[in-house]
Amino acid sequence: MKPIALPLAIVCLFSFLSTPVSAQAPKPPDRQVAVTIDDLPASTADRMSATQITTMTAKLLGTLRDQKIPVVGFVNEKKLYKTGEVDERIKALQMWLDYGFELGNHTFSHSSLNQVGLKAWEEDVILGESVTRMLLGQRKMKLRYFRHPYLDTGRDLLTRREAEAFLVERGYRIAPITLDAWDWMFAGLYEDAKNRNDTGLQQQIVKEYLAYHDAVFAYSEQLSAKILGYEPKQILLLHASNLEADHIGELLDVLRKRGYRFITLEDALSDSAYSLPDTYVGEEGTGWIDHWAISLGKIPQGAPVMPQWVMDRTKELHLSTGQVTAPAPN
Repeated sequence: MKPIALPLAIVCLFSFLSTPVSAQAPKPPDRQVAVTIDDLPASTADRMSATQITTMTAKLLGTLRDQKIPVVGFVNEKKLYKTGEVDERIKALQMWLDYGFELGNHTFSHSSLNQVGLKAWEEDVILGESVTRMLLGQRKMKLRYFRHPYLDTGRDLLTRREAEAFLVERGYRIAPITLDAWDWMFAGLYEDAKNRNDTGLQQQIVKEYLAYHDAVFAYSEQLSAKILGYEPKQILLLHASNLEADHIGELLDVLRKRGYRFITLEDALSDSAYSLPDTYVGEEGTGWIDHWAISLGKIPQGAPVMPQWVMDRTKELHLSTGQVTAPAPN
């Protein structure tokens, strides 16, 4: 037996050594993502009762807690103030902390820095702290994150830098985003279909929502690698809605299939990418991968296109398309 085994071992050794390196599978990137959710207590709080908000919040947070997903939720405190429902709406907001998550400031009334001007915007930031800071303080937590409404960071660099200095002075860290597939647009259509018990349309919306997010994730990964030379710790932007409450588990599965593991926002912000020079200014807010690209003089191209029927239906229903209307002059 031994005389036969030795030649076989030698053949196997030469076979291994002759295998080209290129044939070995490349090491997959270590993909990490922090999940953030805007417009608390609910994106469409003006069209929901406190009971509906509570039900939606419990379902959304239950999935996130069960799957051990760290999340920061960003609050628009104006949404708390509906006659006869203030206490109940605050309790819905408090649930985020009860479930082990963190809250950040998204201004009081979702004001665009690009539209209302620096002074009015600063006042809206401060006004948006009252309840959130109180709830965090009850748990010996600090209000430490801020998210720009519409991702509008300023029309000019001076305004942007003054706004950033103001936020730092108040103890905030800006929460950028790198993954954004406009879930709020799908959410508006989903809400309408759900209210009309149109299950077929709901299924179609969810299918499109998941497919579009997958395409945006792929695009953002490729663009970040092209601009930075690697994929940074990503930050995903979502919104508090019934669509996310009902289907965020499926979206998390899309991320897992792409190789992501879930991290805190604090961990994501430790990536050196978020300290890169960023001189982006413009009428329209956008994600930070675009910021870095444009700061380097590169124009991002090839982004996935939102399904046309989603855009058309959004306009038919007179839902928000993400555009900000400038206030009328006095």
